[in-house]
Order: sequence, then structure tokens, then C-alpha cells
Amino acid sequence: MSKKKKQRKDKMVQIDVKESQLIYEKDLQTLQIELLKMQNHIKDTGKKLLLIFEGRDAAGKGGMIKRITEHLNPRGARVVALDKPSDTEKTQWYFQRYTSHLPSAGEIVLFDRSWYNRGGVEPVMGFCTPEEHEDFLQSVPKFERMLMNSGILILKFYISVSKDIQQKRFKERKDDPLKHFKISSVDEHAQELWEKYTVAKYSMLLASHTPGTPWTIVRSDNKKAARINCIKHIISHIDYPDKISEDFLKTDDKIVFDGNDEVRYMESKMNIKMD
Repeated sequence: MSKKKKQRKDKMVQIDVKESQLIYEKDLQTLQIELLKMQNHIKDTGKKLLLIFEGRDAAGKGGMIKRITEHLNPRGARVVALDKPSDTEKTQWYFQRYTSHLPSAGEIVLFDRSWYNRGGVEPVMGFCTPEEHEDFLQSVPKFERMLMNSGILILKFYISVSKDIQQKRFKERKDDPLKHFKISSVDEHAQELWEKYTVAKYSMLLASHTPGTPWTIVRSDNKKAARINCIKHIISHIDYPDKISEDFLKTDDKIVFDGNDEVRYMESKMNIKMD
């Protein structure tokens, strides 16, 4: 290598960044620091926190979870994203394959999809019988009550995307080589089965939105706003020392709201245009 090349310095390049992006990054960093403080408190006190993320394909569950866990200590925070059940698991009690992944004392566990597969994807795609679906809807509140009584704090999030934005994100997955892994056979039918998924979602929310384990809906057409508001909601439900002011943790009620509100909205619409 010539001396001239060795002495060459990297040039400075000017990049234009939207002000909204800078605000998002600043708020996200602040919230991620709060998540670390929260995690330390959970570890010190032996609490058990379970975060469940459900929603249609391309709703943004994976990106949401990534921002939550990005700076957490992996020794005390785990992401669970199970593949389809094995032949052995198909013969077991439905909830059995999930129980080994539940949080122990001092842990945070995040489910990227969960036992609610049987509340959404499975009945729509024919992966379970109508009887199995009905049994699930009756059993899941009792199952979650047992978990709650054992000391597990459960926060359930339904990440909601509109039909048009879902279609746009599917196209992005097909066009971007780095997102090809996200494309599945289920994705191919998501748009044509939109209304069936809507009916399954309604049945799931109606059966499993309980006082102890309520659903929180997060509108995710704007991914960044969804992430910020979801993290604020999580932090606001855990008390820990040196917590940031409640004013900063206020959420946008057009983005984050109670599952009962979504049920009432769905009941008011015969032909639902929004997930």
C-alpha cells in the first residue's frame, strides 16, 4: 500500500435526516434506558414478566420485539418464537409446549406469537378443528388465570395493521432480498382471507379479554409510533426505582387502547375495513 493511500482520510458526507426521525431515535433511546432500569428491578425483586405479541402477518411484531430487547441483558430476557408443532407435540395438551418457556423469577419473556395461534391462524387455515378452536376459547382464560395466580404478570398486545399497509409490506418483503425469509405460505393467503381472520380476531378478543389479562391494541400502520407507544405502555405498568415521569409515558389513545374498545368497534361494523 502506498504512503499516499495510508495517509488518505475518510471524507465527511452530509446526510439529511428528517426531524421526526431524530425525535423518534431520541425517544426510543430514552425508553430503552427505562427498559433496562425496569429489567434490573425485575431481576432484583424476582418478578416474572410475560409479554405476548399477536397480530396479522406483517403487522410489525418482530420489529417491535427487536426494539424492546435491543439493549436488555439477554441473561434475563428471552424471545420465544416457536415453529409449527412436531408430531409428538400434536399429541400433547395444547398448552404443553408453551409452558417450558414461561418466565422464571427475575425474567422477562417475550412471545412472538403464542398459544393464540389457535385463536387466529389455525382455525382460519384449517390447522385445527372447529371443536379444538372452541375448546381453546373456553380454556385460555382459565389457563392464563393459573399463570397469573402463580405470580406471572401478563401483558398481551395485538399489533394491528390495515389491509392496504399489509399488502404494501408483503410487496416490500418480496422486493427486498434481506426480507425474503419473512415470506411464508400463510402470507400468500393473508389478503384473500382477510375477513376470516377478522372474525377469528373478534372471537379471540371476546373470549380472552379479561380483567386480569386484558388485551391492548396497538395500531401499527406507523411502525415507529407503534413502537414508542407500546414501550411506554409496558413501562407504565411496572413500578421501579428512579422511573421517568408519567408525563413522558403518556400514550396516544388513537394508537394504543383497550381491547374492549376494539371489540365494540368491530361489533359496530358489518364490513370491517381496518384490522
